[in-house]
Amino acid sequence: MAMNRVHQWYCRSGRWRRTVEERLLPWVLGRVDLGGRTLEIGPGYGATTRVLERRAASLTALEIDPSLARRLRARTGSTEIVTGDGTAMPFDEAAFSSVVCFTMLHHVRSAELQDRLFAEAHRVLEPGGVFAGSDSRPSPMFRAAHLGDTMVPIDPATLAARLQAAGFTDVRVDTTPRALRFTAYRATSSASTA
Repeated sequence: MAMNRVHQWYCRSGRWRRTVEERLLPWVLGRVDLGGRTLEIGPGYGATTRVLERRAASLTALEIDPSLARRLRARTGSTEIVTGDGTAMPFDEAAFSSVVCFTMLHHVRSAELQDRLFAEAHRVLEPGGVFAGSDSRPSPMFRAAHLGDTMVPIDPATLAARLQAAGFTDVRVDTTPRALRFTAYRATSSASTA
């Protein structure tokens, strides 16, 4: 995952932590029941993890960057930090009641790998579990902040179909000019997937 220095600085900033706590997570998770065991994919510098630790009954975070995973281990409380790839998760099927990811999908190197991440999120969710998250929408400022970064924007117009192709039901995608949020569920039984 490539991130330029300005982007890295912003993701560690107090401004981003306040945005996450006061606006982003309340917007994305306002009506979401995380259940008993939550997986966060791609926590990066941990701004979202810190907020989730207060909300989730049990939290595991999966971080692909070993140095970021080490930093998170040193700074988090009871969260289990696992170094690994969201496109090939080292977890059993149906291990989590919820899977979440925030503003990280555009850092996945291709749409095909994003789809693989969606399929893995579905696999590790228990029946009835929720996959919820957000991502930024492209703008001139967003593109400037990502110069030299990996940046594969998510198209909100196709996201629901992509999540359904990964096996999710009851998919909802909402947008603002700067962001998108989604919720999607693993069906409670194979009979309810069609």
